Amino acid sequence: MTFDHRIFNFAAGPATLPEEVLRQAADEMLNWRGLGTSVMEISHRSKEFMEVYEETLRDLRTLMHIPDAYEILLLQGGGLGQNAAIPMNLMPLAKNGPKADFLVTGIWSEKSYKEAQKYGTANLAASSAAEKFNTIPARSTWQLSSDAAYVHYCANETIGGVEFPDVPDVGSIPLVADISSNMLSKEMDVNKCAVWFGGAQKNIGPSGVTIVIIRKDLIGHSMSITPTIWDWAIQANTQSMINTPPTFAIYMAGLGFKWLLKQGGVKAIEKRNQEKADLLYQFIDQSSLYENRVTKEYRSRMNVTFFLKDENLNAEFLAQSNAAGLVALRGHKAAGGMRASIYNAMPIEGVKALVEFMRDFERRA
Repeated sequence: MTFDHRIFNFAAGPATLPEEVLRQAADEMLNWRGLGTSVMEISHRSKEFMEVYEETLRDLRTLMHIPDAYEILLLQGGGLGQNAAIPMNLMPLAKNGPKADFLVTGIWSEKSYKEAQKYGTANLAASSAAEKFNTIPARSTWQLSSDAAYVHYCANETIGGVEFPDVPDVGSIPLVADISSNMLSKEMDVNKCAVWFGGAQKNIGPSGVTIVIIRKDLIGHSMSITPTIWDWAIQANTQSMINTPPTFAIYMAGLGFKWLLKQGGVKAIEKRNQEKADLLYQFIDQSSLYENRVTKEYRSRMNVTFFLKDENLNAEFLAQSNAAGLVALRGHKAAGGMRASIYNAMPIEGVKALVEFMRDFERRA
């Protein structure tokens, strides 16, 4: 199927990007800043690229209100890479041998928990696996350790569509937050977590760069087995350039930050994201054909999962929605059903078009 126009892309990541950002990148592709070359073809250590790098960091600090007590690293390897880097850099801080606590509320936090077991004791402090990852366990049931180096949680589970409404309270133990799929979608108090991390390919830019925000006093405690590329201290001392960084992904992230600042910043985009999510969930809740299975207070504003009550209609729903230019609605293979990812760059017109299609499909079903 081919289109002669921009579609509404509901993919979970890599995800839709602002058209304005794409047009600027296209305009600059062959002759960036009058240099007669693209940004991808210049040295990452050149004066011109270092200006892009520094400005990208400044804009991210502005958007997230990141204090000077935190280091920002622009790395590679995605969230899965940090699933290894985090225990190797932080577990040595545990009082009685390498140990960390995990709140497992979906497939991504489960991956983090399993990876950490290679480097020390990974304590399963809470899990909603028995509830098919459709909720977040009550705080009173969490079995947190007194001697853990940190507590890990995934702020938004992309696959299941479950989101923590607020940063959880874990006391004095450092908190690590995977914000891969809701970074910059809403205001977050950076001081409430010791480490924040996530890939850029959902709310920021194309895949390739992983943002890691670390409280500086937690840098420099890595295990002796830590590969150079995952050692936060080495990366911090070399401006994330121990090897060639993903220059195009950093450049695109910088354009994404500029776009977000022009929209009014995170506070403005949070309001827009809430409106989009409310519109879609309200329609699903009154529908006789569609249903969302996540506990209401933990529904994701970024990844709206839903199921057709008659799953024999799934194939036809996907075929017709694709034909209508509403693409990538198939749910993750681990969860089934449907999923509409409505990140920052998804306009409210896209959500309105989806709701209208779903309403019409229900009427004809």
